[in-house]
Amino acid sequence: MQTFFQTDTGKVRGHNEDSVGIFTNDSGIVLAVVADGMGGHLAGEVASMMAINFLEAEWKNTSNFETPIEAESWLKNIVFQLNTNLLVHSEQNEECKGMGTTLEAIICTPLFFTVAHVGDSRSYLKNSEGFKQITDDHTLVAELVKFGQISREDAELHPRKNVITRALGTEETVNVDIKTLTWEEDDLLILCSDGLSNKISNEQLDEKFNENLPLEIIGNQLIQLANELGGEDNITLAIIKYESRDNEKG
Repeated sequence: MQTFFQTDTGKVRGHNEDSVGIFTNDSGIVLAVVADGMGGHLAGEVASMMAINFLEAEWKNTSNFETPIEAESWLKNIVFQLNTNLLVHSEQNEECKGMGTTLEAIICTPLFFTVAHVGDSRSYLKNSEGFKQITDDHTLVAELVKFGQISREDAELHPRKNVITRALGTEETVNVDIKTLTWEEDDLLILCSDGLSNKISNEQLDEKFNENLPLEIIGNQLIQLANELGGEDNITLAIIKYESRDNEKG
């Protein structure tokens, strides 16, 4: 598999509360993670980094995932444990009270990929059928759209667009969306924080990935574009391209 990840502070924020990582275990299975932290002074940065570090450490203890059930079970347990870790840390450290983080975590195997999703960061799939968002935003505005109270167009300009309805570390229990899908050679998975998705539309993302440039070039161009369009938020992106081991470069 080919991979790329990058995070950028943006043009307005004083520090970066996003964290990102792509990790490979001893069996060659890939885990991609994006976390967008929130909270008081630097607390969001602590929450997102704790999420990345915890998943990386736990990933080192895994081996092969032969079935979706195994992958889904691992992600569910890890998310619940991470939620507890974040909550305990915020309770024991006054400067971190109220901190939390979104989470996109995808296990990528040669047969399938499994997504765990909490918050308003996003995951997309680009394949032979097109480009589509494969997660549902956990936001107030998304709920209003879902129940027909506002249109999708109105949602883009809604003053409470950034109010999220789910996060890790803010409650004793967390509801995590987990799903498994199949993928094939040359399919792409894209994970990002809302600093990217709020600036670049699905149509623009699709067009950019149709250019068939190296992942690093596409990723850096997308981050640059989000900055050119305002860069008010931190911008984070991770890309995984399915490539069989026969075609991977050593």
